[in-house]
Amino acid sequence: MTYYPILLILHLLAAFVFIGTVFFEMIFLENIRKRIPKEMMRLLEKEVGIRARQVIPWVLLILFSAGIGMAWFHRGALSHPISSQFGALLLLKIILAISVLCHFITVVILQKKGKLTGKISKYVHISVFCHVITIVILAKGMYYIHW
Repeated sequence: MTYYPILLILHLLAAFVFIGTVFFEMIFLENIRKRIPKEMMRLLEKEVGIRARQVIPWVLLILFSAGIGMAWFHRGALSHPISSQFGALLLLKIILAISVLCHFITVVILQKKGKLTGKISKYVHISVFCHVITIVILAKGMYYIHW
C-alpha cells in the first residue's frame, strides 16, 4: 500500500492552516489595524501571536514531514528536475518552501533575542505571503503547465 494519499491529505490540511494563518494576518489584520485603537490592536496581535506560536510549529512539522515524504515518491523527477516541467516546478516549489522555513526560523531567533521589530515582522509577513501564494500556484501548475 502506498502512503502517498495520506501524506497528500496531511500536507494539504497543514498547508490550509498555514496559508490561512498568513492570509488572515496579511489581509484581515492589516486592514483592521487602521480601524481600531492601537492598544486594542496590540492586545489582539499579542493574543493571535500566542496562539500562533502554539499551533504553527506543529503545523509546519506536519507540512514539511508530509512534503518530504511526498518528495520521496517523486525522487525520479527530482533527480533530473530540468528534464520535465513537473520536476522543474516541483524543485522551485521546494526551494520556496525551504525559504519560508528559513523565514520562520529567522523570526523565532530574532524574537528570542528581542530583535524582532515591527518593520522586520511586516517585511517577513509580506515575503512569506508572496512565497505561499507562489507555492500554491506552482502546486497546481505542476500538473497543468507544459512546455
